[in-house]
Amino acid sequence: QVQLMESGGGLVQAGGSLRLSCAASGSFSSIDAMGWYRVAPGKQRALVARITSEDSTNYADSVKGRFTISRDNAKNTVYLQMNSLKPEDTAVYYCNAVPVVAGRRYNYWGQGTQVTVSA
Repeated sequence: QVQLMESGGGLVQAGGSLRLSCAASGSFSSIDAMGWYRVAPGKQRALVARITSEDSTNYADSVKGRFTISRDNAKNTVYLQMNSLKPEDTAVYYCNAVPVVAGRRYNYWGQGTQVTVSA
């Protein structure tokens, strides 16, 4: 079993910054990709940013230049630095990880953390 523990959400004014963290724990040999998704009010879940085990990244167009995803493999942790936040970034942010267990890849989700950006 793998657990993902998220932290760092909260309320911030437009133009401000937040840093999300997600630490993976449990029984796995490694973690393949890790990423952040969000669910905004009235919308479906959407990719925010993703990073592979080789540190290749991709971002949603709406966050390019403002958000940065990174990971610390020694800590099995992925981060999302969010700068120049906008009200439209308001959403529940979910961590996603693909751990490798006995040679197989699995998909896990965190419980979600609320990010609210006020105008």
